[in-house]
Amino acid sequence: MIIGRSTVSGKEGSVKAIDPSRNEQIEPAFGLASQAELDLACKLADEAFDRYRETTPEQRAKFLETIADRITDLGATLIERAMQETGLPQARLEGERGRTCNQLRLFAKVVRDGRYLSATLDSALPDRAPAPRSDIRLRKIGLGPVAVFGASNFPLAFSVAGGDTASALAAGCPVIVKAHSAHLGTSELVAKAVQQAAIECDMPEGVFSMLIGSGQTIGQNLVSNPAIKAVGFTGSRAGGVALMKTAAAREEPIPVYAEMSSINPVFFLEGALASNEKLPQQFADSLTLGAGQFCTNPGLLIAIDSPALDKFLEGTKVALAAKGAATMLTPGIHSAYNKGVAQLAGIEGVSLIAQGKTSEVPCGAVAALYETSGEHFLAKPELEGEIFGPTSLLIRVKDEAQLVAVAEHVEGQLTAAVHATGNDIAVAKKLLPTLERKAGRILFNGFGTGVEVSHAMVHGGPFPSTSDSRSTSVGASAIDRFLRPVSYQDVPAELLPAALDSANSLGIPRVVDGELVLK
Repeated sequence: MIIGRSTVSGKEGSVKAIDPSRNEQIEPAFGLASQAELDLACKLADEAFDRYRETTPEQRAKFLETIADRITDLGATLIERAMQETGLPQARLEGERGRTCNQLRLFAKVVRDGRYLSATLDSALPDRAPAPRSDIRLRKIGLGPVAVFGASNFPLAFSVAGGDTASALAAGCPVIVKAHSAHLGTSELVAKAVQQAAIECDMPEGVFSMLIGSGQTIGQNLVSNPAIKAVGFTGSRAGGVALMKTAAAREEPIPVYAEMSSINPVFFLEGALASNEKLPQQFADSLTLGAGQFCTNPGLLIAIDSPALDKFLEGTKVALAAKGAATMLTPGIHSAYNKGVAQLAGIEGVSLIAQGKTSEVPCGAVAALYETSGEHFLAKPELEGEIFGPTSLLIRVKDEAQLVAVAEHVEGQLTAAVHATGNDIAVAKKLLPTLERKAGRILFNGFGTGVEVSHAMVHGGPFPSTSDSRSTSVGASAIDRFLRPVSYQDVPAELLPAALDSANSLGIPRVVDGELVLK
């Protein structure tokens, strides 16, 4: 573990990562954190907060860029360990490492830009009648130390130095990561890179720590610690809701930004089905990408009964039949996947229409597409459950009205996709208002399994896809989760933060007396 500037092996038992391709444990063993070690990490983070949040934009940006550089310096060592712990291919992990570093560099740019501070100045109006106005200035500051939970399916981009950590550090918040047990060696390597960057950049000791421990115990204790002021989580609905309850029950409740459950409905309109011959292969590729272990996986297809739909399904049978079983991240995820598929197959009115190749590979997931009617889907809530893996359910609806009814019925989603041509615009127009209420990202003629790290990206949505539909965990706006506004009224010039001084010494965009001033 990393606690401030120390490396620590916990003494509360030990755990080993597992190679899912062989279903065997990997050396070495990692010691689990004690309550005292958890408390120390929280104490150091609390002590670091005031100093860290007042670092200059340049200092903080340089810290984020240095983390990216140190992760890059790990080279093949990081990729090889991550491959061993996850079963993911080299190219996927190299791409994910690039995304992780790009996220850090994106937030360095956000910090330097300064707009995230929302610096606002309202000049004093001493002669205003009937009452004068004070000098009032506003900026945003970090919430405080943030607990981040590493995700199972992204050992780099949503883990130790992933988007939650990058955006929290950018906001001026110290971070304590709870490492995911599926990739402990990978987490240790990245945590040491962050620690090294913190030392090089002369950051306060408690700006970053990483703990290892029993998931439920350490997670609940971390969220319960008074020093923690916000939580970033990516995982199951059950895990996210449990943390939300703990955070709400504290003497001082805190926000939990949890990304949880999403089946990402895809609406195939008739014009697209009839004209896009590549659609079956595109769907099969999206469904099986990363063994289907993406929160944006297309878990639900909706289409009006038609000859074009039947033709699409014939192509899908061929495309899926060519897909081999892919290794899943952990034996536990593989077991849960098989259980979920068996439960779906056992529901009345559900039939198997396409399947991938079976295999004896350990932790191998066989892709599948099932089908049911619109009537069955609307009457059976159990058909809406997420299956984490390469299985999807097609809803064959009878008309446009039932298409819209299914859209209204589904829970909150990270993404919703519509495949349409110019001939489908009228139907798409009926769907769009509903999808705006149901999803954080709406795609046309694509699948949600590609999440761009950019300024305009939203990776969030209404419950249960996330715990707070107003936020995103990907993109520049992710920093907003860990900030709060503070007003300064008639504060002496000598005491004002640099972002609000009259000279604009930071050279950042500000709103002055209601007018945007760029420099």
